[in-house]
Amino acid sequence: MAKRKVRKVKKKIKVFLVLSILLIATGIFLETSGFSKNTKKEPKKVVSKTKAKDYEIKLFMVGDALIHSAVYTDAKGSDGSYDFKPMLDRIKPISSKYDLAYYNQETVLGGTELGLSNYPRFNSPYEVGDAFIDAGFDLVSLATNHTMDKNEEGVLNSVKYWKKHKKVVTSGQWDSKEERDKVRIYKKNGIKYAFISYTTWTNGLETPEGKEYLNNVYSDEKAKEDIEKVRDKVDVVIVAMHWGTEYSLGVSEEQTKIANHLSDLGVDLIIGAHPHVVEPVEYINDNKTFVIYSLGNFISDQEGTERLTGLMMEVTIKKHVDKKKKTKVTIEDPKGELIYTKSNVGGKRNFKVYPYSELNNNILPNYMSFYSKYKTVVSERCPDLTWGLTEE
Repeated sequence: MAKRKVRKVKKKIKVFLVLSILLIATGIFLETSGFSKNTKKEPKKVVSKTKAKDYEIKLFMVGDALIHSAVYTDAKGSDGSYDFKPMLDRIKPISSKYDLAYYNQETVLGGTELGLSNYPRFNSPYEVGDAFIDAGFDLVSLATNHTMDKNEEGVLNSVKYWKKHKKVVTSGQWDSKEERDKVRIYKKNGIKYAFISYTTWTNGLETPEGKEYLNNVYSDEKAKEDIEKVRDKVDVVIVAMHWGTEYSLGVSEEQTKIANHLSDLGVDLIIGAHPHVVEPVEYINDNKTFVIYSLGNFISDQEGTERLTGLMMEVTIKKHVDKKKKTKVTIEDPKGELIYTKSNVGGKRNFKVYPYSELNNNILPNYMSFYSKYKTVVSERCPDLTWGLTEE
């Protein structure tokens, strides 16, 4: 009986296996013959994980550090050292809060070993740079009409000083052609940028032949070559221009011509210096480029309220990357505020830079009339400009 039961079980197993094989074969046949109920395969839905992204840089800008002898004499301590930091202590709380902060180093930092000097051929101590770095400035224009005031040695000392401060981006002076021709790309807050500084004026102090890298003198052709090297590699191109007419509140034909040429090359932001007074700001080329024609003096010992008044500017560089990874970069939300360099009348001591918002009639008599005048000059071409800087 037991043997008969075993045979029955084995027979059932064989039948089950045969039926299973037949069912599998039938399924394969139906599938390959197109007789399956699901004759069309549903395409897999691809869900894009790419999201739009936004990046921004808040950039702060001031004008010329024009270090006359009265300024560096005031900074000199009893031990012979120099300290310019107190002169900037009303600005540091503002400038130190930005992603990037720019200024123009008008006078060459050749150091005390070359002998400090005043107009017409300046030389300033390294401690000027120390004070601006301490106040948060990390974007510095070095190509000016005073770059060659202490000849090649002055430039080399300046370059050596700035190279020690690796977090500071400079342009306009180099110690070799190889250094000048390097493609430099910087990145901040997810935004890649290039920074180039030029001067159109040299005070007749030409650079030695073959050493044109010492002072970056502007030409349309040179700018074209420089900008084409970086335009497709960065999101934003910033150019510092030493140009225009000294002590003119208006924009010259040369400034207009150069600004349009740079805009056509793809420059997003132009920051101007040299006139030593404020000039207008505006968008040009269908808002493609924002131009600050002159920020004026930041600190100096020049005479007259116009030359002691400068401009602080803020812009927001915005980068939008859509879901298809297409990038759009804009210069937005321009804001301005005026500054004033105060010193003791007669004694030329206690130099200090004040925002106009901190002035009163004791510091600058009739200051509100000056504020109204220069505010009008700056904003006449830019209805989008607002006054008062970010204080976050």
